[in-house]
Amino acid sequence: MSGPLSSLKVLDFSGLLPGPFGTMLLADMGADVLRVESPNRPDLVRMFPPHEAGVSAAHAFLNRSKRGIAVDLKKPEGVELIKKLVADYDIVVEQFRPGVMDRLGVGYEALKAINPKIIYCSITGYGQTGPYKDRAGHDMNYLSIAGVLGYNGRKATGPVPVNVQIADVAGGSCHAVMGILAAVIHRTQTGEGQYVDISMTDAAFTLHALTAPPALVANMQPEPEGTQLNGGSFYDCYKTADGRYFSVGGIEPQFFSQFCAAIGRPELAPLSMAFGNPEVMGTLKAGIASEMEKKTYAEWEQIFLAIDSCTEPVLSFAEACEHPQILARNLIVDVPRPDGTMQRQLGSAIKFSKTPASFRFIGTEVGSHTDEVLKEHGFDADSIAHLRQTGVIV
Repeated sequence: MSGPLSSLKVLDFSGLLPGPFGTMLLADMGADVLRVESPNRPDLVRMFPPHEAGVSAAHAFLNRSKRGIAVDLKKPEGVELIKKLVADYDIVVEQFRPGVMDRLGVGYEALKAINPKIIYCSITGYGQTGPYKDRAGHDMNYLSIAGVLGYNGRKATGPVPVNVQIADVAGGSCHAVMGILAAVIHRTQTGEGQYVDISMTDAAFTLHALTAPPALVANMQPEPEGTQLNGGSFYDCYKTADGRYFSVGGIEPQFFSQFCAAIGRPELAPLSMAFGNPEVMGTLKAGIASEMEKKTYAEWEQIFLAIDSCTEPVLSFAEACEHPQILARNLIVDVPRPDGTMQRQLGSAIKFSKTPASFRFIGTEVGSHTDEVLKEHGFDADSIAHLRQTGVIV
């Protein structure tokens, strides 16, 4: 196994999206990730269509390069098995509600007593403290509580669901990876492990990078179509003659002036500086919209390819997969299936000059590596057979 994290071993108890996406990032960077699943309650992502050879495409992506074992943690022997494994691991990632892992006997304090250097990361919707800590939720709920959806959408129609899971991935997954790797650096310097508490709501709330400062300092509260970057200025999407769209993002004068010249309305360029004047902005946006509807998508594409104005076509996902920039960055990769054929998946966005990401195999079926892993940790054939007969493993 190669990669900058090849020295790290991770026990992954997480499911659905946030934890698995985060541990996939670690695995892509070389960490040895062991996924621990229940033999009785499969991860719901395994059920998402489509399926190939019995494996969900979503599961195959989120759990690539991870080995997997199936252990019943409600059985004392299952808990003891995990306690034996954890002595050899660096990191634990879990995504249950607060207190669940403690009740099972594999919480932070229990595992820390065995391995004091363990880094234990819990990913939850609302964190380990506060009045909402035991409350259920999903990505849209966390974005709602964090105030993100409050100024997302249009004034006339209200908030709309976001098409990618911002709280789950930018919040849970990415902040978990940052926290874990920071804790690894701390352990390298001090020898101490620690507990990392990741709340998806916390992380989403701190993403208000440009709107929070004026709101907190001057009570300039963000509203739908009320900021420069959420439709309150010309920074927006505009329809072409054939019903396609282009994103116009040239907020700097040198870019916007090129855009205005390209659409044949250079006199509109000075109006971009009147943000905060709804009447002027309305006039500017109407002028852009009127011009954009005079040409087709293909015609505008050629015009904007020739200039540097921060104007790009709004692509479908299928079109994005074929875009030359996406292809040049190797963001679509082939990952081996068990039968030796390949499955197309998203690649890694992190590019290393010395230790590039690697993708060893797609996510596997429940318990695919149970015997292999247990043998590595000293379990003999009779012990493994006993654990299987008593339902501790599958």
